[in-house]
Amino acid sequence: MVSDREQAVFEAGIKLGALYHQWVGTPISRATAASVEAAIEAAVGLQPYVTAITVRLNRDLMTANPFGYSELRGEMFAVTITTEYGGARCVADLHYTGEYPLMSIRSVDEVP
Repeated sequence: MVSDREQAVFEAGIKLGALYHQWVGTPISRATAASVEAAIEAAVGLQPYVTAITVRLNRDLMTANPFGYSELRGEMFAVTITTEYGGARCVADLHYTGEYPLMSIRSVDEVP
């Protein structure tokens, strides 16, 4: 039997992995970054057990190609997600470590 804590952590991890692989390669520019952030938050926020999500994209890495846009890359993401399952809450993030975009668990605790 899986505990509420384990399920909350799984839900956070699977959602961050799906977010990363779904959005990498999306055409983006500094002018559209805010709407893409909002779209990702709205889409992922619809999924079961997600209670909060914040997406920030590093605009400094958005260098336009000859056609005026860039492509969303893993190192551009800074994401924090909160999932709740049963009596447990997990806060996890996706961030660039300087070498690779990694996902990590920030905390797991009981829902107050």
